[in-house]
Amino acid sequence: MTDHNYDVVIAGAGIAGLTAGLLSARAGRRTRVLTGPALGGHLLSIEHIDGYPGFPDGIAGYDLCPIVQEQAVAAGAEFGATSVTSLAAHEGRWRVTTGEGELRAGVVVVATGTTSKALGIPGEARLRGKGVSHCASCDGPLLRSRAVGVVGGGDSALQEALTLARFASRVIVLHRGTTLSAQAAYRERLRDHQNLEVRTSTVVEEMLGDTVLTGVRTRTTTDGTETDLELAGLFVYVGLTPDTAWLNGTLDLDSSGGIPTDDAMRSRLPGLFAAGTVRSGSVGRAASAAGDGATAAVAADRYLSDGAWRV
Repeated sequence: MTDHNYDVVIAGAGIAGLTAGLLSARAGRRTRVLTGPALGGHLLSIEHIDGYPGFPDGIAGYDLCPIVQEQAVAAGAEFGATSVTSLAAHEGRWRVTTGEGELRAGVVVVATGTTSKALGIPGEARLRGKGVSHCASCDGPLLRSRAVGVVGGGDSALQEALTLARFASRVIVLHRGTTLSAQAAYRERLRDHQNLEVRTSTVVEEMLGDTVLTGVRTRTTTDGTETDLELAGLFVYVGLTPDTAWLNGTLDLDSSGGIPTDDAMRSRLPGLFAAGTVRSGSVGRAASAAGDGATAAVAADRYLSDGAWRV
């Protein structure tokens, strides 16, 4: 790559970033999408996305994202397997520093998504990748016919529990709340699996095992009873943290680390947009993230047309 000037640079290649790249390229803007370590972001670990328009039977995240990438490439978007490490305003544009050098852009769309929260309990760091996981479709088949646990009560937790139920002999959902917060469609599907059990008002206190996970110690919040469960795997889905630490104070973030935007996905800084789960107020669904990406691309095109710098 000899010319480092772009109309639009997109940081992140989940469904929000890919959609932004597709629509930006279709608008005739010179566009580069920086995928980071892997195309698809969190959707890579989702085996079955429900409620995404056009796929009545659902679709795997690892299938959906390459489809959109192919469309974006066909429209003229360029892709790079690197991450943005910092941003700085420079002469009415953005100077984008990446792991492979520096780019210049009239618009930057931040679509870096989120990272999974850890429980922060004893044994978790030691056993990560040794029975402790955040990806059921990746590690579930390795635990066939064994007992596993899922921590959490939201959509992601139940989606992954349903995936694991196809492989594991027993799946125990451990949720600190009194009721599950996942959407009704997922709660209803739990009844179809006799090997799936839900334990509410239950906190995981410690992960057990020296070199591999052998179980967990739980505590019931109603009476304080502690119980050791034998588990071959534990899948943690207790929330997500916006991937914004790399911004290093470039702009103000909300209390959770998300980027505040207006309805057009514009941040408070000219030419800097955010889309998908990295922005404040995201509902965390693939369909809404794609909508964010489309909105950001259209708004970015208008911003460039209004006289901002462009290639």
